[in-house]
Amino acid sequence: MSTQKLEVRNKVPFGQKVAFGVGMFANQMFPAILGIFMVVLVQSFGFNGWLWSLVYFFPRIFDSITDPIMGFISDNTKSKWGRRKQYVLIGAILMGVAFTLMWQLYTYDSLQYNFWYFFLWSIVFYLGLTFFSVPYVAMGYEMSDDFHERTNIMAVAQWIGQWAWVIAPWFWVIMDDPDWFPSQDVAVRELAIWVAVPCAIAAMVPAIFIKSKSTLEENYEPLTVSNIGGSLVQIWESFKDAFKIEEFRRICGATFLIFNAFNTVAALTYFVIVYRLFNGDAAATGIWVALFGCIGALGTTFIVIPAVAWMSKKMGKKKAFMLAQGISLVGYIMMYFLFVPGKPWLYIIALPFFSFGIGSLFTIMMSMTADVIDIDELNSGKRREGIFGAIYWWMVKVGFAIAGALSGVIIGVVGFNPELATTEQQTAVDGLHAFFCFFPAVGTIIAMLIMKNYDVSEERSNEIRKALDDKKAAKLASYAKMRELSDIDLNLLSEQEIKLKYPSFFTTAVDFGKLSQKEVKREFKRVFENGMTGICFSAYEPGQSPGDNITEGQIRKRLEVLKGHTQWIRIFSCTNGHELIPRIAKELGFKTLMGAWISNDLDQNQKEIKSLVELINDGVVDIAAVGNEVLYRNELNEQNVIEYINQVKNQSNGTPVGYVDAYYEFINKPELTNACDVILANCYPFWEGANDKVAGFHLQEMYHRTLEAAKGKKVIIAETGWPSKGQAVHGAYPSEENTMKYFIKTQLWAQKEQVDMFYFASFDESWKIHSEGWAGTSWGLWDKDENFKFN
Repeated sequence: MSTQKLEVRNKVPFGQKVAFGVGMFANQMFPAILGIFMVVLVQSFGFNGWLWSLVYFFPRIFDSITDPIMGFISDNTKSKWGRRKQYVLIGAILMGVAFTLMWQLYTYDSLQYNFWYFFLWSIVFYLGLTFFSVPYVAMGYEMSDDFHERTNIMAVAQWIGQWAWVIAPWFWVIMDDPDWFPSQDVAVRELAIWVAVPCAIAAMVPAIFIKSKSTLEENYEPLTVSNIGGSLVQIWESFKDAFKIEEFRRICGATFLIFNAFNTVAALTYFVIVYRLFNGDAAATGIWVALFGCIGALGTTFIVIPAVAWMSKKMGKKKAFMLAQGISLVGYIMMYFLFVPGKPWLYIIALPFFSFGIGSLFTIMMSMTADVIDIDELNSGKRREGIFGAIYWWMVKVGFAIAGALSGVIIGVVGFNPELATTEQQTAVDGLHAFFCFFPAVGTIIAMLIMKNYDVSEERSNEIRKALDDKKAAKLASYAKMRELSDIDLNLLSEQEIKLKYPSFFTTAVDFGKLSQKEVKREFKRVFENGMTGICFSAYEPGQSPGDNITEGQIRKRLEVLKGHTQWIRIFSCTNGHELIPRIAKELGFKTLMGAWISNDLDQNQKEIKSLVELINDGVVDIAAVGNEVLYRNELNEQNVIEYINQVKNQSNGTPVGYVDAYYEFINKPELTNACDVILANCYPFWEGANDKVAGFHLQEMYHRTLEAAKGKKVIIAETGWPSKGQAVHGAYPSEENTMKYFIKTQLWAQKEQVDMFYFASFDESWKIHSEGWAGTSWGLWDKDENFKFN
């Protein structure tokens, strides 16, 4: 039954895919037409190259800044219509109105007036585009949780959207045909309406027809100024993390050069064809300007993309990239010699070669980015497609803004004047033609040099995947017994029946299957009021994240909340104010498990170690933890960690020293276990997909396996818990009721077996949305504002 439901949910009706695709047509048609209409600013309204640069650059930079803000707002919107639809609808209307009004320019108005009028309406238009495009693209990702069905959704959308680039070039023909319009300025005023209205309607289609569910009850971040600012800080931190990966830097650098060198001169296409081939006579140009863009788009769709996909499969991505860009260089050179006045048909010969440059770029680069994301997962333990995608496309947008500005600079540098015929400015026209052919060629050559040492081959990619699989397999192997148990349909058994079937496991005397939610709350309150051995402490307030400095005031406020509920607190870092926590905690009567945060930042590691040793010597540390999940994140190797442990042990004055990581690291690494005075194991049945009935038993299995590996050393569960909201992991479902059940079972077991255990966590942590999703923000017994969640 569950399988059938899954299939129904994942299969998106074709009509829904088309509705999403219609939105993609608008998403691509607006910028496509905008690029064509921009020519009129120079041709009819007298904008010089510098003014062209300003109206190209600043609105697009504004767009690149507002996108991540809109992403945060859209992700955290609570409404009965869901997170996205209302913004898509507002954006569609705003784009349509702004696009119409921004082109209501008249030649009798001053140049200064027309510049500021167009500039300000451009800002409004790009604001509308942000409102529309960011939530619109997210809608597509949310339509299905099936990998292949998502591909089908995007394929339909891209196929529909690509027609915008086939249709758009024909507006050049219409604008310059005196049978249609007496002049270009009249043409854009009227055509803007004919473009804006149907495109705005097309943009509304996803908002109207794509289904979405209410988010009123979701555990989203409040849309406050501080939270939005905190989101931008996290985006910046993500940028820095991503650019630490050399392969990603190469991909971004090569994309930036090829895409933006191409787009710098793409805006000059009209001028080069009209003035190089037709002596400045726009009316005589006929369909040749339109054919350039139209044939190029069709060639990309039906020739380049299939050919590059085939090449990539046969010879690998890097070689396919090099070959495709090499073909494009041939095309750029041919364009220089085949732009012959009076013989426009010659350039068609070069178009298939020319199209390989930009046409192959994203097909290969997006695939390479997926490989880099695997590297990031191996390094960080996190799967961050959204972050890498956002960074990649942010760079493309910023580069596009720079490209538009550069096209204006080129017009100014060569001294091109659209009011003069070619014969009166042959040098300027020749200069435009040379830039048109050789500027993207230079960008392509530099990009190829950057990618020369890109080394994520198929062989290395397979090695990375194997390492990821081995890492996951090790985790699952240590849970083999519980995995076997999970294969039994425990939903058919009561806890008493499980106890009879598996007598070695502890279970409560309470049959949760027979308790109402109110009775579960009553039992939770009883167990909670008995107190905990320990709890993991976080002092970060909303808007703060690792790296921010914390104050004595916020530490005291939060520790006061915990008084009477726990004997121990666990602290994760010794710097940026965290060194104050054990001193205040001791003052308030807590015992401390004090951690030094260790990572691949070696200088920062020494600061953490030095601070930890000072705190030990000051007598405010009961147990010292050198590092937390460093091996899980793959930031250091086992020997590095052991060296840090020994460094602290040599200065610990008898204070027990250990290391915190996932329980299976101690099972699989005996040398690490031997180096520790005490074994500090993180045990998370939730992240391993254990359902609420088996989760308590899963924790016991983790502990006993670690205890066996410890060979007589004390084992402390350094972290365990259950999120109250967020995304499910296989059979593990976040909910307040499941959190209470897990808390009851694990606390009673720990008390009976005299197991020292730190519950995770004290307070909800908003900043974890970027690394662990919504479940990561909701592990606290108290919310982020220090309100107890289970009253």
